[in-house]
Amino acid sequence: MNHPTPVSEALRRPAPAALIDELRDLFGERLSTATAVREHHGRDESPFAAVPPDAVVHAHDADEVAAAVAACARHRVPVIPYGVGSSLEGQLLAVQGGVSIDLSQMNRVVSIDAEDLTATVEPGVTRKQLNDALKDTGLFFPIDPGADASIGGMTATRASGTNAVRYGSMRENVLGLEVVTASGERIRTGTRARKSAAGYDLTRLFVGSEGTLGVVTEITVRLYPQPEALSAATVSFRSVKGAVDTVIQTIQLGVPVARSEFLDAASVRAINAYSKLSLREQTTLFFEFHGSEASVAEQARAVQDIARENGGEDFEWATRPEDRSRLWNARHTAYFAGLQMRPGARAITTDTCVPISRLADSLIGARAILDRAKVPTAILGHVGDGNFHCMLLVDPDDPDEIAECERLNAEIVRLAVAMDGTCTGEHGVGLHKMGFLREEAGDGAIAMMRAIKRALDPDDIMNPGKIFAL
Repeated sequence: MNHPTPVSEALRRPAPAALIDELRDLFGERLSTATAVREHHGRDESPFAAVPPDAVVHAHDADEVAAAVAACARHRVPVIPYGVGSSLEGQLLAVQGGVSIDLSQMNRVVSIDAEDLTATVEPGVTRKQLNDALKDTGLFFPIDPGADASIGGMTATRASGTNAVRYGSMRENVLGLEVVTASGERIRTGTRARKSAAGYDLTRLFVGSEGTLGVVTEITVRLYPQPEALSAATVSFRSVKGAVDTVIQTIQLGVPVARSEFLDAASVRAINAYSKLSLREQTTLFFEFHGSEASVAEQARAVQDIARENGGEDFEWATRPEDRSRLWNARHTAYFAGLQMRPGARAITTDTCVPISRLADSLIGARAILDRAKVPTAILGHVGDGNFHCMLLVDPDDPDEIAECERLNAEIVRLAVAMDGTCTGEHGVGLHKMGFLREEAGDGAIAMMRAIKRALDPDDIMNPGKIFAL
């Protein structure tokens, strides 16, 4: 068996033959009902078993997305947007049946407006593709979740990544959107202006909505100048507390670090094996500093002094571009490195986030909870903004093991929420965190979310069964 997926046959709304015929007329060979294609689009990196859609269409432009959604709306059949399949909380699973709209071929960089520090892209553009397109402009896009996620998927889940401590998340970096609504209408939200006080902030409403309110077909994002100088360093500690205190004091002192990543000894062992590094296998922090030559040196001295006071070793530097790339590539592939600690396992992951003053209590408390696990575990994350990940590697064919690890996962999440933190700092709610969202937000806030959902999607066709139940 696999990790159980919450599917109710009573709620399934399979695509009727008439809809399949209509979509085939629109998309031709770009509509598929093949089992392999459907299963590919009905799974992500969550621990859940695949739940395939009834059909998959590959859209080439916003008009095609609008036509597909309008057709599904007429038949009241669910629509599930699909990017590259890297989500972690079951967002892509077709728990009520329906049609998956694959946006990966909508991958044009529409415009780069270097003077305004903005770019407009289609949803299938990945973060690496965008930064490749920016190479000759002196600009870059800083949001970098571990996978080479699509900008559309990152928008849908309000993603962040290693640079969030300095540059923020997608919430701060999306200026405007084009969205296909549940009726098949195309609307625009926001502009390329840096701020606006015009009406409700619809852009922020759609950012993080996980495909439950509409399908994003174009995104305008902020860009940033490439720093004059940047340097990365690692520093190891004898204790978890020493590493966490270093991060807290660095942030509270106001040192503008660009990246501040925590890895426990298990995570370091995993990435050493997977990425062929030779880091000291102890609790470790990865730092990166951006700015002028002088400011980078000043930031590094300040953090080195703080680390020494907390029992840290001397910095080990990665100043050459190839060394920095190797280091951060290892961090970005840490999830896949972790899976190799137990080949064949699936990962149950957390992404709790707490106020920086509670980081030590939350992380050390999470470590104590994980120490009770009978499976391999690891902790790593973007601790500069109070966000870290726990990974529990479970046998997908052992229901007792899965249930026990889910109990431990719940303890970690509730510990963070009790500290005025959140159940998800960047992965979103999907299926996996629906219960935690209710505990965090409360019945009143959930009722308001439901009211918004019903107003914008009265037939509940947009990725139904995710975030909360109607």
